[in-house]
Amino acid sequence: MLWRVEVGLRPQVTDTLGNRVCSKISQELGIAVDRVDAIKVFTVAGLDEAQIRLVLERHVLHDPILHQASLQPLPAVGGGFDWALEVGFRPGVTDNEGRTAAQSVAMVLGLPAPWPKDFAVCTSTRYLLSGDIDEAAARCIAKDLLANELIQRIDLKSSFQWETEPGFPARTAQVVGRPSDTIQTINLSGLSHAELLEISRKGVLALSLEEMLAIRDYYERPEVITARMAQGLPEAPTDVELEALAQTWSEHCKHKIFNAKITYQISSQADSPVPGPSALAIDSLYKTFIQRPTAQIRQRMGADDFCLSVFKDNAGVIRFDQGHNICVKVETHNSPSALDPYGGALTGIVGVNRDPMGTGLGAELLCNTDVFCLGSPFYDQPLPPRLLHPRRVLEGVREGVEHGGNKSGIPTVNGSLVFHDRFLGKPLIFCGTVGIMPAQVAGRPSHVKQARPGDAIVMVGGRIGKDGIHGATFSSEELHADSPATAVQIGDPITQRKMYDFLMTARDRGLYQAITDNGAGGLSSSVGEMAQDSGGCDLDLSLAPLKYDGLQPWEILLSEAQERMTAAVAPEDLNAFLALARRMDVEATALGTFTDSGLFHIRFGERVVGSLSMDFLHDGTPQMHLEAVWSPPVQEEIAVELLGGPEGVGNRDHGQLLERILGRLNVCSKEYVIRQYDHEVQGGSVIKPLMGVLADGPTDAAVIRPLLDAHRGLVVSHGICPKFSDLDTYWMTANAVDEAVRNAVAVGADPARMAGVDNFCWCDPVQSEKTPDGRYKLAQLVRANQALAHYCLAYGVPCISGKDSMKNDYSVAGIKISVPPTVLFSLVGVVEDVRGCVSSDFKQPGDLVYLLGTTRSELGGSELADELGLSGGLVPQVDALANRQRYHTLHAAIRCGLVRAAHDLSDGGLATALAEMAIGGRLGARVDLVHTSSTPRNLPVTTLLYSESAGRLLVCVAPDQAEKFEALFAGQALSRIGHVQQEPTLLIKNADIPVLSASVERLATAWQATMNW
Repeated sequence: MLWRVEVGLRPQVTDTLGNRVCSKISQELGIAVDRVDAIKVFTVAGLDEAQIRLVLERHVLHDPILHQASLQPLPAVGGGFDWALEVGFRPGVTDNEGRTAAQSVAMVLGLPAPWPKDFAVCTSTRYLLSGDIDEAAARCIAKDLLANELIQRIDLKSSFQWETEPGFPARTAQVVGRPSDTIQTINLSGLSHAELLEISRKGVLALSLEEMLAIRDYYERPEVITARMAQGLPEAPTDVELEALAQTWSEHCKHKIFNAKITYQISSQADSPVPGPSALAIDSLYKTFIQRPTAQIRQRMGADDFCLSVFKDNAGVIRFDQGHNICVKVETHNSPSALDPYGGALTGIVGVNRDPMGTGLGAELLCNTDVFCLGSPFYDQPLPPRLLHPRRVLEGVREGVEHGGNKSGIPTVNGSLVFHDRFLGKPLIFCGTVGIMPAQVAGRPSHVKQARPGDAIVMVGGRIGKDGIHGATFSSEELHADSPATAVQIGDPITQRKMYDFLMTARDRGLYQAITDNGAGGLSSSVGEMAQDSGGCDLDLSLAPLKYDGLQPWEILLSEAQERMTAAVAPEDLNAFLALARRMDVEATALGTFTDSGLFHIRFGERVVGSLSMDFLHDGTPQMHLEAVWSPPVQEEIAVELLGGPEGVGNRDHGQLLERILGRLNVCSKEYVIRQYDHEVQGGSVIKPLMGVLADGPTDAAVIRPLLDAHRGLVVSHGICPKFSDLDTYWMTANAVDEAVRNAVAVGADPARMAGVDNFCWCDPVQSEKTPDGRYKLAQLVRANQALAHYCLAYGVPCISGKDSMKNDYSVAGIKISVPPTVLFSLVGVVEDVRGCVSSDFKQPGDLVYLLGTTRSELGGSELADELGLSGGLVPQVDALANRQRYHTLHAAIRCGLVRAAHDLSDGGLATALAEMAIGGRLGARVDLVHTSSTPRNLPVTTLLYSESAGRLLVCVAPDQAEKFEALFAGQALSRIGHVQQEPTLLIKNADIPVLSASVERLATAWQATMNW
């Protein structure tokens, strides 16, 4: 029997959720609602009346001080309402609250484990809306704010309908499907090319024609047919095998574009390639521009090489000190976040948490970082089909990462929000995690692991469900009308935290030989990858713990349901491993054995449901052959002096212009988002996301102490500049690398002890009918990779990990939106002593202000150009040799205690950087632009103030340290441009001509107002 338990607040208790929803309806949808009451509903199946009444009497589902609970529909606290709206998960979607409620009910009632098959609890929320709104407005509130129809159901009734038939149907999330041992055979023989592609399309396999043909050829080999007959398998592939191949060969997992053979040509016109030296043959972008430069940097380091594990594990590993290693990984969760921002971002952050957990023998989690690339939250045009409003995406991903990090006890210490109109089609959601591990674990190097023949395959953590099926292949395609809702997962940070604590204990006791994450592809990827160490596996899917009945074998194998890891456990340690899991309330199940058979062997009980050659599974993917043609766009200097007189904008009120720049989305304060995250948990925060006298000024990078009994610190920074992509992706990437290094150096990082993580997010770069400019987009990708190699080599920063996402397009109903090509370059660095770290805020009146670096007329892609509606302009270029010398010299100055404040110049240029330092310190400054080092000399004032030339920093130095400081920078671009003053006014002159005079409070207001929601 089904019971609906409704839990509402007592009349004297403030309905915080209802009030917040009411406010969001007004602010985000522009619909006037007088009142919203929120009522939580628990639908309980499998109990009799005596049991459900005992649940109410024992207050299992509610707090009797705050709540009233009833088996009948509760009325609105305020009396009446106009619409009743209920939102709950669809069948098959993880309901964490319902699972937790079921555990509580089972405990109180003493239900035996495992629970009775018909026992389940699911949750929903009923909103009672009061106000003068019609049905269309009520449905708008449901679909555009309160529910995501891909994963949630909506029930709606007017007050009149409620009076005649109160309540909503009692529904559970229980799934009943076909028997679990059902498999299908997919015959590929004799099919046309079109029929093969249709199988791929309908199955969300994301396999190309060449790949489908390769699979068909494999199954037609005589030796394969003979082996399959001996195992009782049909000649044609089973759905288990075809799904495993699609996952393993997916762009998301195999990085086929980055490993393709590419012919790259430079052309003045796209249809007339230039022969000769302008043509370049590239065999794998990854090997050529990422793996090889890192090897060269490590060889150059010699005995000082601090890299321990690169490009071969879930995260890259470097040496932190003699007793500890650091690992770092940054992932994207773009496609799931486009469909369900909360669930997509939540699984993004808890998923990337599992990467350090599964690196080497496992790392303890130090901190998170996140970067969101979104459309404008103030977007006011009709939305294309199936797209969510950017404000809703922002709120969803913010909350998802907040819940994932905060509930796991992991500080979020660094991040960015990047806005661009083309991120409307698909947001880019980057989530990163840094971990620390002892250099030795149970007598073994912590960064080394290997599954051995005979080791047990043990799945640890959450159970398997339909959520996350086809996640890997779905993320390898553009977002389209048929994108599956099952690709979205719902994370559970509490379950993951319990698993994490268990694994760290098991690690320290030496109870497993290897471990990895059940990420994209679930057991298919984790077991398949670990089986490469041993040479094969024998996996029994019938043993896998499931959330509910009805999953078919291929679904069990492919599900990406969260909070799961796979461990290789030696037979002699298996009992101790499983006993520890039981003691720590973590589910762990042995599912088979790693072998040296050469086969990816899958059973359901005694029945063989799949058997693939390990060589074909991992190395059978046909290499792509692609063409790239680069047509350099014409770049012309923006003549700001023509915008209204000899100095153009300089003749206007620069105070007002600076306020406008400070209020732009890519410049303004992100305090609203930052304050949602706990950056103090674990107690290691040194340089925080916001600092200064009022703790509201910006900082350039995060600094944490991984070991609280030592002063050595870890710096976390990043660079991202998609606004330069349309001008030239080479300089976009160069600026991203330079920005990450510059930010880290600004707080005190040693430029000789840095390691990078590259994340490429691209629109589809493969030429086709739906991507007619694919050759140009691929050339953009080539140029970005060239820049990554050039600047990592120049700065001596090895890439130790990375990821690419190649299908970031939206294509529905004839509308195509492609994201701007984007590279996120994340960086971790080392600070010998955190007590010498530097923040960006002005510290003392009288301190001298220096500009390091040269300003050029580079306004292309700048905040100024966009604010004034100016197109074109020269993209900022990066002088690596000069910048490298500058960064090493600045580090030496910081180590000597000569620097009181440092801040990089990026979005908004010099004027913005000065304003931000003043806001942080609530002190003013007097600056004269006549002293600014620039090329050419005598640049227009507007260019000097707002150019975004790379490699520049502002530095504050005490007057009595000026001589030593300047001596260090002898021969370099160094300009003493002014000093800090007590009066909280930013005063800028050009020689004797006033340019800008603005109170710091007024600048702070402008900077903070945009996102002060």
